[in-house]
Amino acid sequence: MNSKKTKYLPIFFALTTALGFFLGSNLNQSTSNSISTVSGGQELNEVLNYIENEYVDSVDRSKIVDKTISYMLQELDPHSYYISAEEVAAMNEPLEGNFDGIGVQFNIVKDTIFVITPISGGPSEKVGIKAGDRIIKVEGDLVAGVSISNKKVLKLLKGPRGTKVNVTIQRKNEEFDFTITRDEIPIYSVATSQMINDTVGFIKVSRFARTTHEEFVKGVDELKEQGMTKLIIDLRGNGGGYLDAAVNICDELLTEDNLIVFTEGKARPKEEYFATDRTSYPDLELAILIDENSASASEILAGAIQDNDRGVILGRRSFGKGLVQEQTPWPNGAATRLTIARYYTPSGRCIQKPYEEGNESYFEEQYERYENGEMYSQDSIDFQEELKYTTKEGRTVFGGGGIFPDFFVPLDTSYSSAYMNRILYAGVLYDFSLNYADQHRKELLGDYSATSFANTFLITPSLEQQIIELAQEKGIDFKAAQFEKSKSEINKRVKAYIARNIWDDYGFYLVWNQKDPVIELSLKELSQ
Repeated sequence: MNSKKTKYLPIFFALTTALGFFLGSNLNQSTSNSISTVSGGQELNEVLNYIENEYVDSVDRSKIVDKTISYMLQELDPHSYYISAEEVAAMNEPLEGNFDGIGVQFNIVKDTIFVITPISGGPSEKVGIKAGDRIIKVEGDLVAGVSISNKKVLKLLKGPRGTKVNVTIQRKNEEFDFTITRDEIPIYSVATSQMINDTVGFIKVSRFARTTHEEFVKGVDELKEQGMTKLIIDLRGNGGGYLDAAVNICDELLTEDNLIVFTEGKARPKEEYFATDRTSYPDLELAILIDENSASASEILAGAIQDNDRGVILGRRSFGKGLVQEQTPWPNGAATRLTIARYYTPSGRCIQKPYEEGNESYFEEQYERYENGEMYSQDSIDFQEELKYTTKEGRTVFGGGGIFPDFFVPLDTSYSSAYMNRILYAGVLYDFSLNYADQHRKELLGDYSATSFANTFLITPSLEQQIIELAQEKGIDFKAAQFEKSKSEINKRVKAYIARNIWDDYGFYLVWNQKDPVIELSLKELSQ
């Protein structure tokens, strides 16, 4: 955000300076040339005309307008911004829930496009593309070993449904040519739904999109058929999305007439959202997991469950975004997302953290949580008496700066080391996992299910040595003491990444959730 702001400052100041110069230069001219009668937003248009006509080089007026509007919106609050016409579609994709393309999850490793998995039911799966395939040519042009980027891959493979794209796949030592007809591809917002034990289910919600409610209900119903009576909803790292998606999920969990959330703004009257008679899971015991990256719609869901005493909230204080944005399209194809209201939890809390000091300090506030010790001890949190509220059953909760969990779980850094950080940043663990999964795919699928892999597969000393050697190939010297300190975490990550490459997010979370302190505390609280 700071780099963007710095980028736009020259444009803003150039317009301001030009306006002053233009007005000043006309003060001594005749009335016919004076613009002293110009008022309101007309000054900006006059300055743009002046720059376009008189500037020493040709200028792109639309780009100047885009950058100026963008800067002005950023000055209002951290979440109001301008989206150029070129960016609108890409910005909407993760929330709308689908896009057109060939339907593969991919990763670029050493300038090679690896297919992590074809999306189930998508165009690539239908023509026979498999996980582990390498895309080496698109429309006859080589894309392997040529410094390909994610942006370039998306540009080559995405396109309107019904159009065709020719790709060449390398599978082991053979090459295959495919013609793929692009189609609508779903983007799932519920990463996984799975059982943790005989009675407790787990659902990971990655974002709140158009399809999230539908995905959530499907996941819960499938888990109930497997005997689930208690549910953990993981909102950690979920930055939010559509308010309606969060409200609809709350409606499934809360009984009729319970307040879910209300919004209010200067030009928007108070609007209250109540649970209806739709309630599908009134008796399901709930645990909601949040952290410092849970924001917006995640906080609406967590706040509604907490204020209605419907379940327990565990983890660390959430981000603190209590502003509601409305997206408005403009004739040039661009759009604005403008803050039009604040939202409040049922107890009346606005959990928006302060932003008056500017966008830079707003986003750096999370680093302050590390510095003041809040990430490691709840005692470091400054609970303000004037922001005290009560839940439906009279429990005390606090507003201002996020949702405070009922049960605090500190950030675990006991395994951290400089060596682990270096191999993480260098991509050693991901590269090793991808290569291992690629080389042992048939064996893994034959010997394991996702569950048995999570429970019985071990990262052996031999595999650890291969990881160390791969790191050395990337110029990272082995540090025995640091490796020993981080070994359990390194092995867990490698195992989880292998599982993801074989069984997608379902397999990943079966491994990732093991020995997770927040999950463990959730299971303890749900057993009370």
